[in-house]
Amino acid sequence: MKTQSSSATLGDRVTEDMPRIRAELETLVRIPSISHPGHDPSQLRRSAEATGKILRDAGCETKIVEIEGVPAVIGHVAAPAGAPTVLLYAHHDVQPTGGRDLWHSDPFEPIEKNGRLYGRGTSDDKCGIVMHAGALRAHDSRPPIGVTVFVEGEEEWGSPNLAKFLDEYGNELRADAVILADSGNWRTGQPGLTISLRGIVACDIEVRTLDHAVHSGEFGGPVPDALTVLAKTLATLHDDRGNVAVAGIARGKADPLDLEEAELRKQVGLRPGTKLIGEGGITDRMWMKPSISILGIDAPKLTESTNQLVPSAKARVSMRIPPGQDADAALKALAEHLRTHVPWGAEVSITPRGSGKPYKLEGKGAAYDAMRRAMKEAFDRDPVFMGAGGTIPFVADFAKAFPKATLLLTGAGDPFSNAHSEDESVDLKDLERSTLAEALFFEYLAAN
Repeated sequence: MKTQSSSATLGDRVTEDMPRIRAELETLVRIPSISHPGHDPSQLRRSAEATGKILRDAGCETKIVEIEGVPAVIGHVAAPAGAPTVLLYAHHDVQPTGGRDLWHSDPFEPIEKNGRLYGRGTSDDKCGIVMHAGALRAHDSRPPIGVTVFVEGEEEWGSPNLAKFLDEYGNELRADAVILADSGNWRTGQPGLTISLRGIVACDIEVRTLDHAVHSGEFGGPVPDALTVLAKTLATLHDDRGNVAVAGIARGKADPLDLEEAELRKQVGLRPGTKLIGEGGITDRMWMKPSISILGIDAPKLTESTNQLVPSAKARVSMRIPPGQDADAALKALAEHLRTHVPWGAEVSITPRGSGKPYKLEGKGAAYDAMRRAMKEAFDRDPVFMGAGGTIPFVADFAKAFPKATLLLTGAGDPFSNAHSEDESVDLKDLERSTLAEALFFEYLAAN
């Protein structure tokens, strides 16, 4: 490992290290470490081994640990006498790619365009791994605090074994502060600290009208088809303004910050004629109100359709729920709404598909003071306390396992990163700034 001049600033060190940080990220992105069932589990092992090497090269004592066959990586750098310890989290698994034809480049062959590195996992969340390694190297692998790194391998599948990992290895992972590098920045070039997360509940609904398909011309008219029944049922989930119509779900207010509709439309690529839905402030609707999405429908494809009345159809319904809402109660309310809004007496079955709790952080204390100072210095802009409309179920697991630790949600991504979609990317300058912010955080936390 290259030794840095003692007179060099942390910023100089991170800048000089960026080619290596990028090369390590590219190495990880080339490994298709998809954790969803049906994908090659050996790729998760490859990814864990590559992660372990990156952390070892950054000065950590590392090991790969497994529960239920899922590999995670733990790394340690011992604390100087009397210094606090920080736990750095990331995950090395990634989402499936979706349709490869939707990508403008190979999802597992990273490519740079206009200062952004494209590829699956560049933002979510392999950048977190190299960010942690870069922050350690900025201190010549001798940070002024103790550092433990935990990189799990099944976050994109809902972290089903995380509580077991935290229980079994809790003594090794215990820390005064935890940086969960699986969130992002407020916008490109402006740092953010995420302090609220929506939860999620999901279920499958199946409706049936017939024992078997029948001729649509001969029997259409008096006999309903299942797709029409399903469409009418799903249409009741929102009112005419686009507000969620499921009764009894909590709603709250969020800091509006400075997000305008024009910027939001650009971030998501909203088509010119498409209107925003729901009522209230934009951040209210994204962070502190429920939202419902139809994730998929099982029905005949157009290329396989015939002139028949479809006998059964199925859809997966996902509802995001704001802080303050009990997840079990929300799932029950969603299922009851669907069940009671199926028209024309069609048969219906509801299958729960899991839940994740919402969470809200206080955003106070010495660790937050250190991180705000570090982010301002690294980005030359004050960080924003922001919410997240997405769900990170493991936050509740960490809060339960380490109730006295301060949790901080960070990350190098931005609203254009396209996590979970095609053409995922990370801004390389923001990756550099985020790495520097973490390195500075080590210094400022040690000084408290």
